[in-house]
Amino acid sequence: MLSKRQFLKAMTGTAALTGLLPDWTALSARAASLSPAELARDEAFWAGIRAAYPVTTDFIQLENGYYSLAAREVLDAYQEHIRRINAVSSYYMRTRQADDKLASRRQLAELLGCSAEELIITRNTTESLDTVIAGFDWKPGDEAVMAQQDYGAMLDMFRLQARRYGMVNRLVSVPLHPQSDEEIVATYEQAITPKTRLLMICHLINITGHILPVKKITEMAHRKGVQVMVDGAHAFAHLDFKIGDLGGVDYYGASLHKWLGAPLGAGILYVRRDRIKPLWQLFGDTGFADDDIRKLNHTGTHPVATDLAIQDAIRFHQRIGIARKEARLRYLQRYWTDQVRNHPGISVNTPADPARSCGIANVGVRGLKPAELAKRLFEQHKIFTVAIDYANVHGTRVTPHLYTTTAELDVFVRALKEMAS
Repeated sequence: MLSKRQFLKAMTGTAALTGLLPDWTALSARAASLSPAELARDEAFWAGIRAAYPVTTDFIQLENGYYSLAAREVLDAYQEHIRRINAVSSYYMRTRQADDKLASRRQLAELLGCSAEELIITRNTTESLDTVIAGFDWKPGDEAVMAQQDYGAMLDMFRLQARRYGMVNRLVSVPLHPQSDEEIVATYEQAITPKTRLLMICHLINITGHILPVKKITEMAHRKGVQVMVDGAHAFAHLDFKIGDLGGVDYYGASLHKWLGAPLGAGILYVRRDRIKPLWQLFGDTGFADDDIRKLNHTGTHPVATDLAIQDAIRFHQRIGIARKEARLRYLQRYWTDQVRNHPGISVNTPADPARSCGIANVGVRGLKPAELAKRLFEQHKIFTVAIDYANVHGTRVTPHLYTTTAELDVFVRALKEMAS
């Protein structure tokens, strides 16, 4: 683990600032001359992007999926928002808060490809999807379908509804290495019965990086009269898509502090317009009509500087471009997984098909439990990952980001091979 001195050094930034601020004019010109796939391999370009982030030099950060760095300009803007709002306190809250939050909602809705009247800002994906799960008018015997590989907080909320209302949860297991989309669709379809009301699926499974065929699953579920809720925590601002590409999903939740690079404490919930009215809100706010999505968004004295910083994060995100971002993240993942996938002592728990994953992957070393692997990676090689040891997934999750270098991944690959031998 980091010593106290190292931790404080990283927190204050004296070990964190690498390089100078990027030359955006030069970077934009370079990007304009190359396709996203070509640019993904241009290390000089991404070194320039890395300079925009306060990257620590105390260890190699390969656990960006939980909470990624905000770019330095986003962090500076966020701190300025805090100072500016603090200077006028309640005046801002009573006169400007609603309008500014609406501006952030509109920009997020444009990114997702939906109406601002179908989207609210939440604190994270868990709050978003738990709002839907708890908002259903469950009856005894009603059923919901989900996967063992889904995020634990949402599975817990489903269990609470089962205890409270007598509804039934039916769990499936998503194959690690499917042969086709149809295999995955069939996995969910076989669990649906005439009593099924809601199907939860991940857009991108957080523990393996597996991208699911959301459109095909949604269309299958809708044919059977089942609503679909998508956990998009790791897909939003990571994959290039719009909500309309997903087959008419009913609900979609995501976090903004992962791949968009907003400060901690921001997420989104999309509810298809015709699904808003039947949902019960978690908090007793009757100030909005039943078909107004804002009824689900009673946040009280929320830390509003976070909402403002969303706009700064979006500007930074768009400056790079989602197609270029996705291509780079996919390239980084393939860069290291291609080097170890066929190693006899290493197992990659992420599909080999490039279309089924992007930046996230999971790897195990035979003979080492995931916790021991993660421990050795950090203590012996100063590489930070997270151990995953459940739902048929046994390894460490590896999530590089735009500021990750191939040189850092070379260190990681050498460490894996050394431990595997």
